[in-house]
Amino acid sequence: MALINAVLSWLMKKRFHQIELFMKYPHEVQEEWFKKLISNAKNTEWGKIYDYKSIQSPETFRNRVPINDYDALKPYINRLRKGEQNILWNSEIKFFAKSSGTTSDKSKFIPVSQEALEECHFKGGKDMLSIYCYNYPDTMIFDGRGLAMGGSSNITEINNENYYDGDLSALIVQNLPYWAEFIRVPKKSVALMDKWEMKIEEMARTTIQHNVTNILGVPSWTLLLLRRILEITGKSDIMEVWPNLEVFFHGGVNFKPYVSQFNEIISSSNMNFMETYNASEGFFGLQDKIDSDELLLMLDYGIYYEFLPLDQLDADHPKTLLLGEVEKGVNYALIISTNAGLWRYLIGDTVMFTSINPYRIRITGRTKTFINAVGEELIEDNAINALTVACKKCDAEITEFTVAPVYFETGENASHEWLIEFENPPENIEYFGETLDNALKSLNSDYEAKRYHNMVLRPPVIRSMPPKTFFKWLKGKNKLGGQHKVPRLSNDRKHVDEILEMVN
Repeated sequence: MALINAVLSWLMKKRFHQIELFMKYPHEVQEEWFKKLISNAKNTEWGKIYDYKSIQSPETFRNRVPINDYDALKPYINRLRKGEQNILWNSEIKFFAKSSGTTSDKSKFIPVSQEALEECHFKGGKDMLSIYCYNYPDTMIFDGRGLAMGGSSNITEINNENYYDGDLSALIVQNLPYWAEFIRVPKKSVALMDKWEMKIEEMARTTIQHNVTNILGVPSWTLLLLRRILEITGKSDIMEVWPNLEVFFHGGVNFKPYVSQFNEIISSSNMNFMETYNASEGFFGLQDKIDSDELLLMLDYGIYYEFLPLDQLDADHPKTLLLGEVEKGVNYALIISTNAGLWRYLIGDTVMFTSINPYRIRITGRTKTFINAVGEELIEDNAINALTVACKKCDAEITEFTVAPVYFETGENASHEWLIEFENPPENIEYFGETLDNALKSLNSDYEAKRYHNMVLRPPVIRSMPPKTFFKWLKGKNKLGGQHKVPRLSNDRKHVDEILEMVN
């Protein structure tokens, strides 16, 4: 295994020089991908509708092709799922990544081409390891196994052809090269189980005896698995179970609320955490620096990027910016065109550039998960950072939370209602709420203005939820699994009222 570790580490480090190339020439790489995507799709149904053959520049592309959300592309995707081809992309599409989103009850089925699997998702996974090996040259990560939580998938047969839909993680596990099976756990039959409570139990019991050196997953579900492992083994520290564990590759949700909980059950000072930005629509970013959680925007994965200033989000003719036009410190909605046929697709995430040489970003939230009841423009990034401050000052830990507005009531102004499931509750919930409120004021000037003398917005209402409240709520909606997330901020009370009714 030591020899295998040395060889694989060397191979992974070689790729880092290619990463440095697109860091040095970002605009040229993006221009090249733009031309490839347009050329590949020119004879598809979509390409003929918008005359891709005559598109010679990004400016023409922006002026001619509209920005699309899922509903706009849904009729085309539905036809793809019925077996039609050459509609949005020129190669055969037989895989669809199922995504629930965070604000919709409807499932989305994102087309995944073979090119997207290989040039985007697999390449992103290899680059994750490349960057890690480059940053930690003495790593022994390949001396043991990698633990990854896969989702579930379905198979539909159409005209003697199989079509697959399911969690992106399941599609990736199903299509991994054979050699990957030797360095990962659990076995496919367990990783792809669709009963999540049974899956957690089976994963815990079948991975205990392996030498796990790395874990890949969503923080909330990974915590659930690790705690079950500690219960089964009677240990108090994961390092007692897996002494060679050295890294947790995480993504899907903001990691800040979970840091202290991971540190409690993984005591090693050598434990590393690396963030990834991988969604059903594509693999977008990787943490490339040890001392910063910024994400390097990955520019050579078959994705062409545009960025929409948030004040253009509801404009009749929204004006997007190209990579060379963005500024640091500004919130943008992410627009992508991909090698799976998503054209000028608004994925719903908002990002902010922290660096433009090279291009690094932070995920700041969702275009639809915000609160703007009275003009306060509260985004997810504000909420996460304020909670971090409040938890630190009040010696508290949070498992999950969601927030919604309380609109104007008789004799009272509006407010925000926070449903919080604490791992370690604060001694004084009123002081916690006050600290949270002050932190929000310091982070968001619009919120601070609306909170002035309680004239428009009252202090936040904090409600401590019983243990496993959010787990039970997700289970009741049949939404257990890594791709399903608790909505952090909502501009309506649908989720909050459902949870309160369930608890009561």
